[in-house]
Amino acid sequence: MAGTHIIKSAGLSGVSGFGVAVEVSITNGLPGFVIVGLPDNSVRESRERVRAAIKNIGLEFPMRRILVNLAPADTKKEGPIYDLPIAIGLLAASEQIDPVSEKAMFVGELSLDGELRPVTGMLPMALSARADGIDSLFVPKACALEASIAEGIKVYPAGHICDIIDHLRGERPIEPAPPYDLAACEPDRLDFSEVKGQPSVKRAIEVAVSGAHNILLTGVAGGGKSMMARRIPSVLPPMSMEEMIESTAIHSAAGLTNKSAPLLTRRPFRSPHHTVSTSGMAGGGKTPKPGEISLAHNGVLFLDEFPEFQRNVLESLRQPLEDGSITITRAAWTCTFPSSFMLVCAMNPCKCGWYGHPNGKCGCSEEAVKNYARRISGPILDRIDIFADVPSLAYGDLASAGKSESSAKIRERVTAARARQLDRQGTPNARMSGDRLAAHCVLSREGAELMRAAYDKFALSARAYGRILKVARTIADLAGSRGIETEHLAEAIRYRNSGMLET
Repeated sequence: MAGTHIIKSAGLSGVSGFGVAVEVSITNGLPGFVIVGLPDNSVRESRERVRAAIKNIGLEFPMRRILVNLAPADTKKEGPIYDLPIAIGLLAASEQIDPVSEKAMFVGELSLDGELRPVTGMLPMALSARADGIDSLFVPKACALEASIAEGIKVYPAGHICDIIDHLRGERPIEPAPPYDLAACEPDRLDFSEVKGQPSVKRAIEVAVSGAHNILLTGVAGGGKSMMARRIPSVLPPMSMEEMIESTAIHSAAGLTNKSAPLLTRRPFRSPHHTVSTSGMAGGGKTPKPGEISLAHNGVLFLDEFPEFQRNVLESLRQPLEDGSITITRAAWTCTFPSSFMLVCAMNPCKCGWYGHPNGKCGCSEEAVKNYARRISGPILDRIDIFADVPSLAYGDLASAGKSESSAKIRERVTAARARQLDRQGTPNARMSGDRLAAHCVLSREGAELMRAAYDKFALSARAYGRILKVARTIADLAGSRGIETEHLAEAIRYRNSGMLET
């Protein structure tokens, strides 16, 4: 009873899956069980879980020299996901089950009695399996729904290793999981119709969402900044299937998917507390995990109390805001996470929050107000497209019995504007490349004169110049205009005229 068998499995690197060949060899010699191929501690511990599981289901554990190689041997293997393929490989190599097809893949953690436990990162591993030509994927029952999102591959859900053994022996076939059923989205609980007044701020938010532009809301405490920001998801354009899978894969790698409805059908809205660490924002850790900026991919990252975030945390946003991805390098690994998101920030004008309010509560000096704003560096402010001042509400606005425009109506205009952008250049306006900016943001003679005057008056950077043009293009798209008119450009320049840039 000696032999070698190869079982296909998968691993997770950042938010991407990769194929792993689990090579199991049983030879004569002193009994031993060795796992090689850069396994971490949890993979090494598979020896004891596999040994106990095989014995506890009444099968024979080979008392020979057992060598398990996880190929490719130069890639780190982490987590308990290799329990199942190692166990199946042992049973095949010891001829207790027939050889397994090279088109089958196995992923799962084993309990000591052979029960299969769920694992994180199932969707990226299933997508990797499909890309590698795998046609049968055996996974824990709790992961089957998520794995079925990867179309074109049969997913076999199992609650126990005995279920898989019976299936491989042809005694009791497992019924493949049905294709993923895209459920309808629940209606939004928060709606812009609940926001009193603030028409100029709502307009700024509509422009920002239409083109995926970064926006900063500044105003006194209690003016409604956070209230409006938290209603932004209700006006975001719908996600494409490709975007849904991208975002779900990231959340899956972080272990944040809902097992009963794993596919993200709405754009992510992440709102980390201002005490978040740099690795919590950017990603990283001993095992590479996506941070908040990657979890917000294809959606919104909302930073409330903007100046209260640590300086190094805010500075970590620079590269992702420009590149749409972030590369983290450590001594043992390098990982690139996608991070194409819309940044929404909210802040008070001073530490106490009352500067400029008619109640006169603010006791901050002018220098203290400036120092509070200086907590945000110039390079970060330069990456914000729209600055919106949120004034305090008058009593008449609050006491009004009427309702404001609903999120549904705003979303109709946003979706139409975003569709024009995708048809024209394939991306939202905020992510236009330089050549497309030159092609689609052509100014008239009057517009060019206005832009020159604004450039000199506000001492704009080259980055700010491009961002103003992109915002103007979005305003034109909302108006259904083929070109950028002077009034569109003037509105975009107003959004750039902020006291925050003068401190």
